[in-house]
Amino acid sequence: MSFKPSDALSRVQPSATLAVTQKARDLRAKGIDVIGLGAGEPDFDTPDHIKEAAIEAIRRGETKYTAVDGIPELKDAIIKKFRRDNQLEYTASQVHVAPGGKPVIFNAFAASLNAGDEVIIPAPYWVTYPEVVRLLGGQPVCVKTRIEHGYKLSADELAAAITPKTRWLILNSPSNPTGMGYTAEDLRALADVLVKHPDIWILTDDMYEHIVYEDFKFATIAEIEPRLYDRTLTMNGVSKAYSMTGWRIGYAAGPEALIAGMRKVIGQTTSNPCSISQWASVAALNGDHSFLRARNEAFLRRRDLVLEGIKAADGLVAPTPEGAFYVFADCAGLMGKTTPGGKTITNDTEFCAELLDAEAVAVVPGVAFGLEPGFRISYATDDDSLIEAGERIKRFCASLS
Repeated sequence: MSFKPSDALSRVQPSATLAVTQKARDLRAKGIDVIGLGAGEPDFDTPDHIKEAAIEAIRRGETKYTAVDGIPELKDAIIKKFRRDNQLEYTASQVHVAPGGKPVIFNAFAASLNAGDEVIIPAPYWVTYPEVVRLLGGQPVCVKTRIEHGYKLSADELAAAITPKTRWLILNSPSNPTGMGYTAEDLRALADVLVKHPDIWILTDDMYEHIVYEDFKFATIAEIEPRLYDRTLTMNGVSKAYSMTGWRIGYAAGPEALIAGMRKVIGQTTSNPCSISQWASVAALNGDHSFLRARNEAFLRRRDLVLEGIKAADGLVAPTPEGAFYVFADCAGLMGKTTPGGKTITNDTEFCAELLDAEAVAVVPGVAFGLEPGFRISYATDDDSLIEAGERIKRFCASLS
């Protein structure tokens, strides 16, 4: 008897970023010198004091089930983090901990979306946002932003996208895939629209909060506009800043009624996050943050290496990211051009496939992020690889006619 997928599964696409990363691994296994720029994962190790906290937790026997949405010690650390970094006050009943950022989003939407509810998502977006909405029966409303606006949603674009069915708005700053960040002024303009629509909830994905550059100052919308506090879910995690992707801890804070609903969802799905990872996250949030400066300096240097490579390549353009570790390059200038092998490039998926075949550089096409033609480069890798990747991309673009 053949397997028949559910209707929900048929609405969802596999992760393009994971697919590109796996293809790069497969090619390396065949001995091909692939430079993989697809993964959204810092190449730095988890700091030692965090690893030691996990080891001590194991030795203490912290290996049992915990409360489904986080141990009290971690919730306390999260409360302190929001107070310290964002001037936001929460209680333990307003905090939710899950095994990663994706489960936080899933739990929030599972607790609140009904069939046909609309979720406004600025594009380019992190690949997971629309897929979770579709999986849960909602309707993603993807608003394409413009490069001349720094790929950021404007107040006018937000207002135009709102309908009576709008249930949520997702904001991600600094952004995956563009690295662009919303300033306090940007958020104020969006907030002025949102206060006129009291039925719309806001999910802010602040996962890259601590990876910012130069004079950019991070802000989050519940901090900027207190009138939105009661309908904002402020999400964060330890994966990016603390290089803890594999530890799988995401967290969020928001209204008690929403958090209670999310607790019900997680209680019947994943149940609690890993107990050891939770204790490691306590050390991450409460501990020394001085290591961030050196890592951000490295990311800034790498960002500039990538931008130099983009600037040197025919037909490519990209704005300067203010945070995260991605560059989103526009390749519209290369559409319609032909490879030395006679292949005409008509979209960014073909561009990325030909780049991989010709020069063994793996990047993710913009169509996966809802905006084309373009591609995302992750510069969470070493300088030499980025310099070499820039040379290969330049050579590939020059080969097109």
